[in-house]
Amino acid sequence: MLKALPVRFLASPEPGGWRRRPRRGSLKPVSAALMTNPAYFEVGRFLGGYGFMNITSYSSSQFGEPSNVAGIQDLGLGYSAEEIERLRVQDVGEGEVTIRLYEGRVVQGPLRGTQAVFKVYPGARAGASEADLMALNELRTHAFLQSDASDICDNIQFLLGAFETATGEQWLAFRDDGRYSAADYAKITSERQLKEQSGDMPFWNPFSRAYKLELRRYFVLKLLNGALSGLVHMHNHDRLHQSLGPSSVVLNTVMEKEGPYLVPRLRDLAFSVDIGYSSVGAGALSDGLWRRASAAGASTPLEKRAFGIADDIYGAGLLIAYMAFIPFCEAGIMDGISLQRLLESTFRLDIYAAREYCLADDRLSEAVNFLDLGDGAGWELLQAMLDPDYRKRPTAEAVLNHRFITGAVLRNY
Repeated sequence: MLKALPVRFLASPEPGGWRRRPRRGSLKPVSAALMTNPAYFEVGRFLGGYGFMNITSYSSSQFGEPSNVAGIQDLGLGYSAEEIERLRVQDVGEGEVTIRLYEGRVVQGPLRGTQAVFKVYPGARAGASEADLMALNELRTHAFLQSDASDICDNIQFLLGAFETATGEQWLAFRDDGRYSAADYAKITSERQLKEQSGDMPFWNPFSRAYKLELRRYFVLKLLNGALSGLVHMHNHDRLHQSLGPSSVVLNTVMEKEGPYLVPRLRDLAFSVDIGYSSVGAGALSDGLWRRASAAGASTPLEKRAFGIADDIYGAGLLIAYMAFIPFCEAGIMDGISLQRLLESTFRLDIYAAREYCLADDRLSEAVNFLDLGDGAGWELLQAMLDPDYRKRPTAEAVLNHRFITGAVLRNY
């Protein structure tokens, strides 16, 4: 060691959500209670590493003719020239920063014995000046969001402390509230479904299949509700996530039968943006966001702030689409990139046209049925969140209170 669903599945959700959310209290100055002495921690085994995806450029959409998918020639979606101009494309590239993860625990102080996960940034001394900015931004964001002990959000990863090593590495210690992400859950579930349908798993009757499907729908809705609760908390405190996706939602379980105990938490706040009125338009890591805001016609601080919030909502919409399709389809049928291209490029964000296409493919039927719950509540929500005009997208609070996300659709199932 180196020391350095249907009614019977619903947990009686409150109106507007799965649980009552605490009222927002007044913010106190940023607390200095985070542990910064490496002697307070014990580092265990290496868990792996991953890189970040970042937005590298931004340009007007150049669709030309729609792609010919499964023989679709002329979609006739009817977008005006102005609407097409508002529809922008984010060119996403792989960032140069790769972080490492370690398990560990707190060995001193009042939190002694608390299990931790360490997130290690390489630091400027290793030639990764961007990593220093990301680590500092993530640290400051968590410290700000945790500055009021009475206003801690259960759906955001909890930071225990941070320190720098002699080699310049930045170590951030988070409470270990789960090792799996929403992307891991989706992959595991789709692979299990493939095994079941191929006969590699014991036979289960139709009643068992219906029961498992109910559990899955409940689990996914609980996951989305928790992730959006975290996003609402961030927006209410003038912070954008800006890296929202299935890999940035950490789960304490991936077992669908444990759905009532599921607590999703947002992580990866390295690209979070301060949208307080005095900070809009500033930030070394948010230049791309503000360039895209200007290109979309947002010129005043108020318009740029609205664009930033709408940009997060768009990312949340893609997350909902991912969780609606990947866990309900066989492995290999659909992936996140293909799904995004289908919605953005082929159907130009006409979600109802995309539904008609998916309806014709039996392999996507369970995903369609899931979004069809509540008289098409899922499709309705996606259409609003992915609207080409950022001004028409709902707020995070409105999304969280939508009947699809609250679980109300399951009570009528």
